Amino acid sequence: KKEDVERGMVLSKPKSITPHTKFKAEIYVLAKEEGGRHTPFFNGYRPQFYFRTTDVTGIMTLNPGVEMVMPGDNVSVTGELISPIAMDQGLRFAVREGGKTVGSGVVTEILA
Repeated sequence: KKEDVERGMVLSKPKSITPHTKFKAEIYVLAKEEGGRHTPFFNGYRPQFYFRTTDVTGIMTLNPGVEMVMPGDNVSVTGELISPIAMDQGLRFAVREGGKTVGSGVVTEILA
């Protein structure tokens, strides 16, 4: 029924897509001139991840040896979402904060 379908749901063949919460990704953080952040972010940053048509809060863990990420940087991170979504390797997403896009990324590996 139409009322059983919500924004962000994915229609697929049974068992063809599985929901996940933890992944590795390559992200690009928009520079201030591109409308992005004005300041760096650190380990434990909690943005909204916007996949397809749904957004979900998550936490970014920086790789060992990386202390902060500056606007304009390309960096590898581990993302962990508060609720599972259907995703696979190669899925692109936006990183959002306060209602505006501050970065973009692509899933490079599914962890959980």
